[in-house]
Amino acid sequence: MYECLYKKNMHRILIICSIALFAGMMSTLQCHGRTALSALRLSELEQRLDDIDSELGQLAGYTLRGGTGALGMRTRAHASPDVTEWIRIELGEEVLVDQIVLQPALWRNSRTGLVAEGFPPAFRVIAGNDHSQQVVATRTPADELLPRIAPLAVDFPPVMASWIEINVSPLSAMISGKRYLLQLAEIMVFSGLENVALHKPVQASSRGGASSGPVFLTDGHGPYLMDAAQGARSQTQLIHVEIPQPPPTLTIDLKAAYPVNQINLHTADVALSIPMLRLSTWAVPRHVRITGASDPDFENEIILCEYRQQSIYDNGPIMMRRFPQTECRYIRVYILDPLPVVSVQDDPTAIAFTEIEILSDGRNIARNAPVTASPGLSTRSDALTRITDGLNYYGTILPIRDWMNQLARRHDLEAERPLVMAELNARYAHQKTILHRVAWLAALLAAGTVIIILIEQIIRQRAGFRIRERIAANLHDELGANLHAIGLLGDLAKEEIDTIETNDQLAELVDIVGEIRSVTEKTGAAARYCTHMLETPGLYEDLGKEMRQTARHLLADLEHDFTIENKVSLAGLKRRTRMDLALFYKECLTNIIRHSGATRVSSRIRARQHELLLMVTDNGCGIDGEIPASLKRRARFLGAKLLTEPADGGGTVITLTYKSRKLNSETKRAYHAE
Repeated sequence: MYECLYKKNMHRILIICSIALFAGMMSTLQCHGRTALSALRLSELEQRLDDIDSELGQLAGYTLRGGTGALGMRTRAHASPDVTEWIRIELGEEVLVDQIVLQPALWRNSRTGLVAEGFPPAFRVIAGNDHSQQVVATRTPADELLPRIAPLAVDFPPVMASWIEINVSPLSAMISGKRYLLQLAEIMVFSGLENVALHKPVQASSRGGASSGPVFLTDGHGPYLMDAAQGARSQTQLIHVEIPQPPPTLTIDLKAAYPVNQINLHTADVALSIPMLRLSTWAVPRHVRITGASDPDFENEIILCEYRQQSIYDNGPIMMRRFPQTECRYIRVYILDPLPVVSVQDDPTAIAFTEIEILSDGRNIARNAPVTASPGLSTRSDALTRITDGLNYYGTILPIRDWMNQLARRHDLEAERPLVMAELNARYAHQKTILHRVAWLAALLAAGTVIIILIEQIIRQRAGFRIRERIAANLHDELGANLHAIGLLGDLAKEEIDTIETNDQLAELVDIVGEIRSVTEKTGAAARYCTHMLETPGLYEDLGKEMRQTARHLLADLEHDFTIENKVSLAGLKRRTRMDLALFYKECLTNIIRHSGATRVSSRIRARQHELLLMVTDNGCGIDGEIPASLKRRARFLGAKLLTEPADGGGTVITLTYKSRKLNSETKRAYHAE
């Protein structure tokens, strides 16, 4: 029984320790989310980082152009940012527009590197016509548009508009940090894939700087080189002008008639070396005319557009020219003046085009179209095929809108990636902390388990000692008292045998022998069950009756009485308590018979509130010295208080006080009634 109890206790302790370990782990694992990223699981964050890296690997990069050129447009500088500046682009006709792209004007900052000076931190986009206008997009400082070197693509629901206006307030600071202005390198307004703002007139609330005016805001020359992540590299080849008159030509066969409305002339790759070996105007012809026809002999030739450099500000990586939509199969490029604006190049009679794009609704229809050169031009055999291969030095040539959107998307992802990395690093550090804590908790649990095992062994040893002590006490108290009772009954029987004269005396002798037989049977049962007396069926069920029988057996030749006051019900006590009370009482009587020489014994059980008193009084010689060890042992088993004192008129009063909340309600009522 004790072993089962100790096992149960140990299991409970182990379970409690395990629960404490698990609770500590769970409380450590709790993460209080403050951002959208913190709401994601670790696996989702890792997947998000992989997705960002994968997508970045497919987007165009920020490769910046070099050389000279226009800055775009800038307004006057103001002492305060709380000034409203506006820019308005006249589209010339009502068109369906759905996106505007703002390209920043980039400057070098001695502390932070490249920065966008004058880029609007907040603005409104207004689209209108002769009859109405509406705000189609808004950005506020909460959108955190800065810092950036990438273009900003602003999508909005498609709307018919003949003009687009941008209202900016507040303004952003100049690099010096002392004044505020609005500055942009380029504004593009898209209808599908077409930039309908190309070379359209621009109005502004103010203007500042000689090389930065409204005319440069829609010239198609931004601060970037097209650097797509996809496609093979194509090296530009020079085309030499051997006979300038009549003007030499390049002719492109589109293989079919298409409605065309734009041509893009990609200049040679001049920004490959550091420092640049050539000016950005290198190999760019000063004057070019573009014509179209539906037949190869150009009998019905139509002039589509012209490109003429007036200064170095008219040149850029891509010369874009829009013209009224015209159906053509053949496109011819006339080199009217092959000399650049600044003639300091190695070979002033050489021209070069990385690519010539012919656009129909924003789509390049000249890709892989055959190109032929007039007799006045000479070049390598593969140079002409490279003009329409759809590739530049960096890879695939993208539609302008796709290019701008990829750069804008790269900015968003590159701004998000450090946040994801920071959150991941915080999670990894948190996990490392958790592992340390779990290791410590596991070590504590292991140490606790060892301690519990050691404690269990000590408890088992102490329990074994107590069991052996209780068995010895049971043998001593139960068997000793019974044997003494048998001896007394035997003496009575012997006396009766010597004086038998009547049938009544014979009947008394038979009763005494029956008592001896009964005590003998109980003694045998006690010997068999003394090690497991609690499991003995029917033992000490009626404690009052058992104690009366014990007194009758042991005190057969003495005057004695046994009373239970206040109608105390002893059945509510535990079996072990009842057994220990009976054995304590039996040991008291045994000690009185053996050592006191008493002739009268009085036993009384009385209940007080939450306590039970057992008082045994004799008229013997009293206790000389300490209380017998056997009585102390029994009192200790009960957890009761033992007191001995002289009785009035001689003898001893043994009082056992046992405190218990198990006394029934009847006993309590009797106590209060008294």
